Amino acid sequence: MSNETVAGSTVAGETMGRTGTAVKEGVVSSLKGINEIEAEIVSLAKNTVSNTLRATGSVANESVGIIKDVMKGAIQATEEVGTGLILSTKSVAKGIVMGVADVGGDVVSASGQTVRGAVKGAAEIGADVALVARRAVDGVIEATKEIGGNVEEVAKVAVGGAIETAGTIGNTAVKAVKDMLVGVVEGVKEIAGAALPKPKISPEVAPSSPAMTPPESSEITTKGRGRRGE
Repeated sequence: MSNETVAGSTVAGETMGRTGTAVKEGVVSSLKGINEIEAEIVSLAKNTVSNTLRATGSVANESVGIIKDVMKGAIQATEEVGTGLILSTKSVAKGIVMGVADVGGDVVSASGQTVRGAVKGAAEIGADVALVARRAVDGVIEATKEIGGNVEEVAKVAVGGAIETAGTIGNTAVKAVKDMLVGVVEGVKEIAGAALPKPKISPEVAPSSPAMTPPESSEITTKGRGRRGE
């Protein structure tokens, strides 16, 4: 191998190394920026919810309406910008739950309302309902962990709310949401079953009573024993 070939390979390697480093630094910088934006959205949603609830003086009665308004505002903002709903949903959901917790509100109920609002809003603007549902569920669970709430209960209510709301959109949405949320909660299939209407069993196809079978078996056994004893 000539010195020129070795030198050429070294230069190419160094160039590729610098290019990779530049991309890495750029990605790291961007991700840091995204984290800062998410933190700002969490803070904005949290402060808006908690301050509004304090001002109304009625946490139980006003929280549902305020949650809907905050989520609606977030969705309208992303619609105007043309992007960002998937990114912002988790942060907004997290902020809402933390804001409700700040004023001693019902975190479990707030989590369910938040996820429902996210799924409904996503459907209205034609966004990816399943992905928005997952981000919203992740947000309320993350908030619950940070405030020391009942994570399991919140997860169940959030997943159930997402699936139930998806049911008002259509079967395709329900399947997509269920597939996206598998693994979020143990027993998510049972939650899905509880959230959706169960099929009714027709009287004509109802299974016949097995009560007639045992006597026949018993009679055969008795006769067999009688013959063996003879």
